[in-house]
Amino acid sequence: MWELPSSVAAATPVWIVVLIVVAAGVGAVGFYAGYEYRRSPAASPTEVENSTLSLLAAGTLTSFFPPLAADLVLQTHGITAPSAAQTYEGSLDVTTAITSLSARTDVAAVADFRLIPSSLEPRYANYEVVFASTPEVLVYNASIRAFDGINATNWGAKLLSAVGTPGVPPFGVWNASTDPNGYNEIFAMMLQGLVYGGGNASVYSQFYEGTPGGLATPNPALTRIERESQAALLVRSGVVSALITYRAYAVANHLANVTFDPTVGLSASNATALSEYARVSTEIVSSTGTLVTVRPAPILFAATVPENAPNPGLGAAFVHLLVSPQGSAVLSAGEAFTPIFPAWTDNAAAVPPVLAPDVVPLPAWTSGLLA
Repeated sequence: MWELPSSVAAATPVWIVVLIVVAAGVGAVGFYAGYEYRRSPAASPTEVENSTLSLLAAGTLTSFFPPLAADLVLQTHGITAPSAAQTYEGSLDVTTAITSLSARTDVAAVADFRLIPSSLEPRYANYEVVFASTPEVLVYNASIRAFDGINATNWGAKLLSAVGTPGVPPFGVWNASTDPNGYNEIFAMMLQGLVYGGGNASVYSQFYEGTPGGLATPNPALTRIERESQAALLVRSGVVSALITYRAYAVANHLANVTFDPTVGLSASNATALSEYARVSTEIVSSTGTLVTVRPAPILFAATVPENAPNPGLGAAFVHLLVSPQGSAVLSAGEAFTPIFPAWTDNAAAVPPVLAPDVVPLPAWTSGLLA
């Protein structure tokens, strides 16, 4: 248990929330029992009064961060968290906004835990807090008869036979250069070939042009590039037949989906899975226009309070709420996310005092992925 500074403890009510979380999907994510949470968890009550919480986060978090921000407003005197101060977009757009457009935000959150260390540290941030995992799944329009009987083993074959036939809409894809969902979708297709196809890359090669490992260009005859904000509507309305996305997005939008093999879905972190990940790669276009090679990794969402945050105390308070039992309950509803507690950090010495009891160092297996 940890204690707030006396200046805060004297001014705020205290309660105990006890919750058991058994993490699944990513190996050794962790569990906790007994977590003490207090209102206004900043260095002092005046640090957050009359402040506006600003959030810049991955698009998938659109359904999860607003209710938590509203909860923080209710629990902390004198702050606001209007929707106008919250922006949700591709994670690579998030980091580019901070590094190239001088965006200022109290919290930045991304869908690939490698982005904060590689793109923001040490100039724009000093640490990250890895707070949840969610695998890739196949979302599909269940009214399309060609998908009858689709499952974790045959989804690749079903897509190959369905998309491109008369009456079946195109397959939805993401922009891999702005959104990790884009390159994770590519990896799921490649890994499906390795796991179930004896090394056959036919799923990838039908929907993308370009040699695996190089720049992947969506096949214009069979795909439609989309933005996450419109994806659910496009699937429901039949504009696209299917797409690969995070389970959290599928759950939040009540979409029919197929669970992948853990390696294919990028949720496994065992030695076998890590060796499979090392076998595939793709290229994306960086914010400076250069080609960058990306390899698969377990999907882990991470957050930080940037160095130029307008209200760093308020940002830390939000991250603290995010990893608390209250935050975990929001994230795990419908098994959307698997919360991680204690959360993982790449720099325990740099996290603010309010977050210090919430974090432990990143697991050893992540070191090769961050190199």
